[in-house]
Amino acid sequence: MTNADPSGSPDKEPATEAQAAQTALGNTEQAETATTPKQPGDGGRPSLGRLFLDNLWAANTFTVTLLSLVLAMLVGAVLIIVSDPDVLATYSYITARPSDAINASWTLVSEAYANLFKGAVFDPEAFSGWLNGSNGWEAVLAPISETLTYTAPLVFTGLSVALAFRGGLFNIGAQGQATIGVILAALAGFLLPLPPGLHVLVAVLAGALGGAIWGFIPGILKAKAGAHEVINTIMLNYIATYFLTWLIVQNGVQDPNRTDAISRPVDASAQLPRLLGDNLRVHAGILVAVLATWAVAWLLNRSTLGFELRAVGANPDAARTAGISVTRTYVLIMVFSGILAGLGGSNMVLGSTASALTPLVVAQIGFDGILVALLGRVKPWGVALAALLFGALQAGGNRMQSYSGISLELVTVLQALIVIFIAAPALVKAIFQLRAARAARLQTSLAKGW
Repeated sequence: MTNADPSGSPDKEPATEAQAAQTALGNTEQAETATTPKQPGDGGRPSLGRLFLDNLWAANTFTVTLLSLVLAMLVGAVLIIVSDPDVLATYSYITARPSDAINASWTLVSEAYANLFKGAVFDPEAFSGWLNGSNGWEAVLAPISETLTYTAPLVFTGLSVALAFRGGLFNIGAQGQATIGVILAALAGFLLPLPPGLHVLVAVLAGALGGAIWGFIPGILKAKAGAHEVINTIMLNYIATYFLTWLIVQNGVQDPNRTDAISRPVDASAQLPRLLGDNLRVHAGILVAVLATWAVAWLLNRSTLGFELRAVGANPDAARTAGISVTRTYVLIMVFSGILAGLGGSNMVLGSTASALTPLVVAQIGFDGILVALLGRVKPWGVALAALLFGALQAGGNRMQSYSGISLELVTVLQALIVIFIAAPALVKAIFQLRAARAARLQTSLAKGW
């Protein structure tokens, strides 16, 4: 028998086809390994900094949200410049003196956004005044107080819309549910003579009950008659608005000392307690909002009812086949959504925003809740953070209008731009050349929420 010589001796036996194929495959793999960059786990782990940069500049939720804010601020800066005639006039001779246009634009935009920040988060001048004794600590905490005051009702209406989304329903009726909630909360606040602690609890529960009733109606119509919840909730929004307008001027409800459309003020015993004293508006409603966020997160992720709700939202037919009552789930979804929206409405009259019913007491918190839910990707804690952002924009927008003369409607434009970019991750990815693999996963996660 002749021995095979590894050095390539002419005495070795000819290789079989299997051996030849295996050798060729091994050579191919070696060539690919030599030309392919090593990935984590291949023996040549990239540095931690490289991994961080790769993951940071990918179309994940955090990056897309942050870049959406940047894009919205840039577009907002252009709108600020265009809306100011004095700054716009400097562009008529930009070729002769470009520094005039650049300096004027920078001054205007930086001042506007600085006032937006000072009115929503922190004012360095107020802090310096507190240190030298020219003002109290209330001025330092005033921006945060205003932001949290605007945030509280948006958390409730955002959770209301998000919860319905997760169950496969599109709740456009958060505005109407909040309106009925604010009506019952106010009526309980000035018609029921109760002691302070009990009075505020009854008034809050009355607001939740009003929202539950207004959510039950489209829920039962959807479950029993197949009526589309979008049409029902839109019509119920109108009914609630006109009912509020009619109720305010009725005897026993209208303020006897006023001739305009305003109700009697809510008793002090029914007001939500303020957290930082009477000079700052933030109240206990923000604590209830955090508790509600935790409760909705637990309901969706930890409870049997939450599993049934998500199953019905993902595939009603499959859920029905598995033994889940789809009709019962639809009703419960809308009732719970109504409770949350009703709590948001009660915050508007039991908190520090208003103390009496007016035709505009609810403002637009129900419709803003749709934007908050979308921005928060219909996840409870994401909704809370989105509501905080919207609350900051509203609080800072008031100062921006007062100090910089920028229209408050621009804040609404900024909100809309943020939502547009958040809802179009492919656009953000294309603008900033983000990695495509993460973008696909982002779109999938957003689609699951609907």
